[in-house]
Amino acid sequence: MLHKLSELEPYLNEHRIRCRLVIPAAKDTNVFNAAIAAHESGIVDITLIGDEHSIRRLAEENNYDLSDMRIINQENPAEAAVQSVRMVKDGSAEIIMNGEESYYGATMILRQIDDRRRGIRKGSIMSHMAIFEVERYHKLIAVTDTVLNVAPDLSTKAGIAHNAVFFMRRLGTEIPKVAVLAAIEMVNEAMPATMHAGLLSKMAQRGQIKNCVIDGPLAFDNAISFDSAQQKGIVSEVAGDPDILLAPDIETANILYQSFVFFANARVASVVLGASAPIVFTSKLDTDETRIASILLAAAAYVPISYR
Repeated sequence: MLHKLSELEPYLNEHRIRCRLVIPAAKDTNVFNAAIAAHESGIVDITLIGDEHSIRRLAEENNYDLSDMRIINQENPAEAAVQSVRMVKDGSAEIIMNGEESYYGATMILRQIDDRRRGIRKGSIMSHMAIFEVERYHKLIAVTDTVLNVAPDLSTKAGIAHNAVFFMRRLGTEIPKVAVLAAIEMVNEAMPATMHAGLLSKMAQRGQIKNCVIDGPLAFDNAISFDSAQQKGIVSEVAGDPDILLAPDIETANILYQSFVFFANARVASVVLGASAPIVFTSKLDTDETRIASILLAAAAYVPISYR
């Protein structure tokens, strides 16, 4: 089990993970900085798809060494996204990262990933998971879904939980604990989030969502604080020790994300799950530390599970 994001690199080296990262529409300096740093770790090889002239000019201006990187000339950003997905399908790439840090850059890649004929969508649900290192919490904790699923229904939440559990197991947590968040810790038919939480708990008990313990509804305080749960008389395997916080909707997840970063100074890395390769989407608000950690986090998808 990992307790800090800084443990990712030695963890991946311990498992001898080496992946190829493909970056379509490669143009943002921030992305280049992170990709080169990740490459220097020895964990990822890099393929850049984009306007080769612009890529080499950017490298010259910033003193980048691209000698060990493959460059595919493609001036059309949409076609670059198509090629990146094709590389995953034919096994010549294992991670995709947006080369343009913008809403357009992310949606262009998602459109190709989700294409029914040519795409690489694997499960029924694609979801975004952010993993935080919060000083006052005793281990890494994930929040999902902060980006993709706006108002998930029960089936979608089950898919989001499945994706998060799959990934946390590759980070060394054999049986991840999932806290399904709501405003209160009691099932109330007037509050659909509490109904979903109760049903997800029962689904996990019956083996419909495997390899995890799910409890909910849990309010945020009794999800992360054992003392708070005790004071409210809540008996739970999850309370005070969750690995994953499953939010009721995108607004809640996004507010948690921003609160952890801006109020708690949390370190963060994130990845999109549910395709046949992990996807790294970064934004201009991310730090270089977050970008690099997100690439390494994506590489953890290839750590083999050795649990019984």
